[in-house]
Amino acid sequence: MTRQNNAFFIPVLVVVGPGLIGGSVAAALKQAGCVGKVIGVSRQPSTTAQALHLGLIDEIADLVTATQQADVILLATPVRATRTLLEQIQPHLQPHTVITDAGSTKADVLADALQVLGDQAAQFVPGHPIAGAEKAGPDAAFAGLYRNRIVILTPHKNNTMSVRQQMTQLWEACGARVMLMPAQDHDRVLASVSHVPHFLSSVFMWQVASAADADVRLHVAGSGFRDFTRISAGSAEVWRDIFLSNREAVLSELQQIRHAFEQAETALREADETALSEFLEKAALARRLWGQRSGLE
Repeated sequence: MTRQNNAFFIPVLVVVGPGLIGGSVAAALKQAGCVGKVIGVSRQPSTTAQALHLGLIDEIADLVTATQQADVILLATPVRATRTLLEQIQPHLQPHTVITDAGSTKADVLADALQVLGDQAAQFVPGHPIAGAEKAGPDAAFAGLYRNRIVILTPHKNNTMSVRQQMTQLWEACGARVMLMPAQDHDRVLASVSHVPHFLSSVFMWQVASAADADVRLHVAGSGFRDFTRISAGSAEVWRDIFLSNREAVLSELQQIRHAFEQAETALREADETALSEFLEKAALARRLWGQRSGLE
């Protein structure tokens, strides 16, 4: 990594998967003047062609060619593709190049990186931006996606302080607030507040769409239905990989939710007004307080 006018600067950024997540990183760094050239890599030629047309990337290359030129490589792909990509990158990885990812699970990604990269794993810093949208692809990307959002980095003991600082600066240049935590803690926490909500939203949407009178239900559905099901419109491939990669933590959370369902269902079945009111009030108060603190009401 080099510096230009004492500011953070990446001469060559490689974005593997320049869609919503990767394309938004490229757009943000370009807007901030923190990147020289952005090379796009994708298994789908239409993705890189569109990203090039939109100005998110400056050129298209295959992974080997891009790796040989890269100062930073961002893997913005479904998490189950990470190991294969690292295997392709490893023989061509330059000593100065830093790799990071944007996947929603971290323990499995880190384990793959340590195994595939060996000593070169010191150059890999796992990351997860807590930002996204139900839309995907380069045309959904925008420079402000990460502004005031949290990005979690899960560095490991082999990372140098310099490499950690470089990845922190990358995300801060995108407008994000960076948090550090162990990979296992990340997966446990995100199972609760990200993965399970999507799982529940998708299960509910499937149930409604499978009903005999689905057309009528969807016709009269309003804003509450819209808000609860919005995230179920996300990429099936991406979320399938997340659920399978973080399966144990998700199953653990679902078991706790099942217990909460049983409590609420019992209160409703027994027409226990006090218990039901206390249950709903606790949930409402917690949601209001979170909304006020997070600014995401």
